Amino acid sequence: QVQLVESGGGLVQAGGSLRLSCAASGHSFSSYAMGWFRQAPGKEREFVAAINWSGGGKDYADSVKGRFTISRDNAKNTVYLQMNSLKPEDTAVYYCARAAGLAVVTAVTNFRSWGQGTQVTVSS
Repeated sequence: QVQLVESGGGLVQAGGSLRLSCAASGHSFSSYAMGWFRQAPGKEREFVAAINWSGGGKDYADSVKGRFTISRDNAKNTVYLQMNSLKPEDTAVYYCARAAGLAVVTAVTNFRSWGQGTQVTVSS
């Protein structure tokens, strides 16, 4: 059974940084692309970043380009999201997800397994 456990969320001031981690188990981690999504209260879940199976391919939402960096360590079965220059509009619950295959994808429907989420709150 696939398990994804996020950590690293918290409260930070605008302009600050956080690093989210997602530890995976129960499947062949290096065989799948991974992604990060977020959902703010009253809004739909939205794509943030994705990385292919090897880490050589990445994609980002326009709203986080240049500020967020996704990476993975296949030896540790972990995917990361480094978030810099945080803004109040980045406040949301952040979810880690496993894609259906190897390649980078961005649509919610292309992800099969989800973590429980970690809260990120950015104060102004």
